[in-house]
Amino acid sequence: MGTGSSADENVAACNHVVVPVSLVFTSDTHVPKRARDLPHALWAAIDAADVVVHAGDWVDVALLDRFEERSRRLVAVYGNNDHGPFRQRLPEIARVDIEGIRFAVIHETGDAKGREQRCAARFPDADVLVFGHSHIPWDSTAPSGLRLLNPGSPTDRRRQPHGTFVTAVAADGELRDVVFHAVAPRQ
Repeated sequence: MGTGSSADENVAACNHVVVPVSLVFTSDTHVPKRARDLPHALWAAIDAADVVVHAGDWVDVALLDRFEERSRRLVAVYGNNDHGPFRQRLPEIARVDIEGIRFAVIHETGDAKGREQRCAARFPDADVLVFGHSHIPWDSTAPSGLRLLNPGSPTDRRRQPHGTFVTAVAADGELRDVVFHAVAPRQ
């Protein structure tokens, strides 16, 4: 063929290309109790993401159905306000490997005091723990290296200045470009 390379060599070269995976993290959506729907910015992020992670407190099964329809891949757990069908369809703890990053997802981790050490002991095989419940955005790292992320709530900001969700990129074993997005208060 004149180029000196075979199809097998071209395929092998492609195996070394790192393709980043876009992620959206959310929790404590509480639809329809705290809002009739999610903010447009969060739906847009969900539509664009490769993987969506929800750390519980959905409240309405119709919202879970919509996430399943719109997400390319959904990793989700139930929260303390999710009963019945949620507990039949979702686990209490989800574990997934994405681009070499070991994620664990749970709704509640307990009191903020001592959280890093407590979670590192409970999830020694995870690189990133995504959690919810408090509605307070959180990004910290335990001495063990476990990263703890709470995306806050996009619909019920409680004492926070605004609702939030998180986007990030997983690539080559590293979580990058972690951004907490503020959402406008509901009208």
